[in-house]
Amino acid sequence: MKFVTPQPTTKAPADWFTGDVWFDVICIGQDPSRMRVNMVRFSPGAHTAWHRHAVGQTLHVVEGIALIGTRDGTVFEAHPGETVTCPPDEEHWHGATPDRFMQHLAMWEGTFDDTPETTWLEKVRDEQYGGTRTRGH
Repeated sequence: MKFVTPQPTTKAPADWFTGDVWFDVICIGQDPSRMRVNMVRFSPGAHTAWHRHAVGQTLHVVEGIALIGTRDGTVFEAHPGETVTCPPDEEHWHGATPDRFMQHLAMWEGTFDDTPETTWLEKVRDEQYGGTRTRGH
């Protein structure tokens, strides 16, 4: 057993996010583990660009309300304590509501070959971000 020395908080790259987002790396699995975990903090209105994960992604909401958008135009709301899974290669985005901070654990797996674990796509348009919300269960 060992305690991991925490890395400094990192400002998320503007190419991948709209608004101010910061993350703390919690875990970068060492072979044979492919586990990746980040604690991600979104300022009000901040969100990711469209993206997909080769092996999927799991989001666990810690604080605030998370918005998670899919290509069919659905915008799901997830509340603290709720967990959402995105299957491999599903294009999606996630972020905070316009009026509140949001924090979630982002969990995904890396890849063992040259396949990128995350593929970043175009920015989310305002009408996609502002779409009608639904509660998923």
